[in-house]
Amino acid sequence: MKPINCLKHFGVVLLFATGPVHAANCNGSQTSDVTQCASEDFHKIDTQLNKAYNRYRARLSESQKKQLKEAQLAWIRFRDLSCDFESSGVEGGSAYPMIRDHCLVTKTGIRLREIQALEKCEEGDLSCPALKTK
Repeated sequence: MKPINCLKHFGVVLLFATGPVHAANCNGSQTSDVTQCASEDFHKIDTQLNKAYNRYRARLSESQKKQLKEAQLAWIRFRDLSCDFESSGVEGGSAYPMIRDHCLVTKTGIRLREIQALEKCEEGDLSCPALKTK
């Protein structure tokens, strides 16, 4: 797997079990280029998460769908607040958006892997809610 290109300019390498996440034109080293790249990386991984979430959600009962939605909304709030905190050291600076988006990419990648693991649950696995089979 390859690292997310725009972040390697700052000595940061991210690898995702889901495959590489790349934005266009991520080889520039100017702050605005890297910031745009980090934003595009976040948009891509967030799109992947939403698709996996919706695929998995389709397998659940109505009460499980409600629970998953509540959990996901709480996770989004946690992710956003955590990234606000983790990037607060550079708040107000030109690197802030890039650092915050980097955090969002990292946390969203972790959540994507969690949802993908839930998607792979098989009937009979009592530790994983996946009641409906196709």
